[in-house]
Amino acid sequence: GIPRFYIMRLTERGRCFNRITRHEQCTQCLGSLEGKEWFLGVVPPGDENYPNIEQLQAFRIPGNCFIKLEVGTWHAGPYFDHDFVNFYNLELSNTNVVDHFTYDFLKKDNLTFEMIS
Repeated sequence: GIPRFYIMRLTERGRCFNRITRHEQCTQCLGSLEGKEWFLGVVPPGDENYPNIEQLQAFRIPGNCFIKLEVGTWHAGPYFDHDFVNFYNLELSNTNVVDHFTYDFLKKDNLTFEMIS
């Protein structure tokens, strides 16, 4: 596909989540600008159509890191405590249209998660 490298501004995200997403056809790279730390929940890729909750982990990402998510990695975030954060994002130009699968923990399992430090 055609790669897309862009800057996205996210506002008031907090640290709570109940949905997690994966892309089965491409990797995704993400990093913050201005050195702001952020949080990401991840579950390794698997054969299931749902994330393995026993493998769910949360990470604090320093503001000077750019991460790469492997194909099929479930991810929740980015989340942060700042008013806003600008992020670099590298993915395919149509990833969020044709390769975007989301699992809703609240709807299916009555669960919400909070990333704490």
